[in-house]
Amino acid sequence: MSVTVLVGSQWGDEGKGKIVDLLSERYDVVVRYQGGANAGHTVEIGDQKYVLHLIPSGILRPGVVCVIGNGVVVDPEALLDEINLLEKNGITVKGRLFISQNAHLIMPYHKLLDSIAEQGKQKIGTTGRGIGPCYIDKYARRGIKINDLLNRDVLKEKIRSNLEEKNNLLRKVYNVEEMDIDKIINQYVEFDTIIDEYIKDVPSYLNSVLAEGKSILLEGAQGTLLDVDFGTYPFVTSSHPSSGGACTGSGVPPTKITDVIGIVKAYTTRVGEGPFPTELPDETGEKLRSIGREFGATTGRPRRCGWFDAFLIKYSNMINGTTSVAITKLDVLDEFDEIKICTGYELNGKALKVYPSDPLTMRNVKPVYVTMPGWKTSTAGCRSFADLPKAAKEYLDFISKEGEFKISIISVGPERSQTFFVD
Repeated sequence: MSVTVLVGSQWGDEGKGKIVDLLSERYDVVVRYQGGANAGHTVEIGDQKYVLHLIPSGILRPGVVCVIGNGVVVDPEALLDEINLLEKNGITVKGRLFISQNAHLIMPYHKLLDSIAEQGKQKIGTTGRGIGPCYIDKYARRGIKINDLLNRDVLKEKIRSNLEEKNNLLRKVYNVEEMDIDKIINQYVEFDTIIDEYIKDVPSYLNSVLAEGKSILLEGAQGTLLDVDFGTYPFVTSSHPSSGGACTGSGVPPTKITDVIGIVKAYTTRVGEGPFPTELPDETGEKLRSIGREFGATTGRPRRCGWFDAFLIKYSNMINGTTSVAITKLDVLDEFDEIKICTGYELNGKALKVYPSDPLTMRNVKPVYVTMPGWKTSTAGCRSFADLPKAAKEYLDFISKEGEFKISIISVGPERSQTFFVD
């Protein structure tokens, strides 16, 4: 029996989908434990590219069971689109995908409120997929769960109650046309008939799997620095991408966790608003973006790019209890003459001893860099640590020592075959 938690160690977009796909070969069950359809996990297999937002990318491995946990907020439209996409490509979903009966549903009014809020004074940089408003309703104890679909009368009453409040807000505050209550009820009743066979008591199922001696991989969306408690608040997501969210979002107890693997890009990116000390708003940043194809899988938005931040990773590893790290996109650095690594921050000329999580301090820190020579040769064909150029090995050795982590996986390209384990 083993339970591994896979977390993004930066601001998300670290390549978790690719690593989940690789590791899934070693696990019986893969579980998504938080987030929603705002996070896209991309996997390339041959000429086919799969972008999955809700279903774990472990579904691409035959025989692997995939689970959407209670910590996830589910957009019915996005879920059905993914199921259809997979089945059209010959990937069996029925009998291999289970959805927690306690997962909350994203409603049409959540998306509308999300887009309206993003037009306000304080922009967070959300995708407008209704994630935040859905979590707000969840913690305000007025959310609609998947198990509410089982009782048509209960579902109708909850939707009517919520819409009366939302329509009042939309009409009086935002001067937006009211939403049709009956239309939404009919949509979700129809959704229930389609996904009924996927619904599961997930905590009971996962713990029975563990009792049988099987293994589980728990995957989060986004990254640790977007965690609502430990990230750069308020420029964060509305849930817990850090390893602690794996237990509350799935029903697997913390005493069962055996490993925590952090996913780290060989440089740093961020989407949306918020502080980013090593950001490069210049030609170098644009070069990273261009080579790395740094555009959001969900929205297509260009990602902000910067040098590797070892000080940030050290903080992230502390929060997550990381046991090893997977390095992705090392190949993006192949063409650089020199590469910088942030080893710490200075504030008003003084070195900071601990990582600052408040945005005001973060905006005013000055990153301290060490410069290393680039390797100026392709790593795309490397299939082991020994195959890497000498300068690339030295770069990896330096960032792992500075960030205080052990490297267990390295990725040198988007293809499934371009990722290898480090002995």
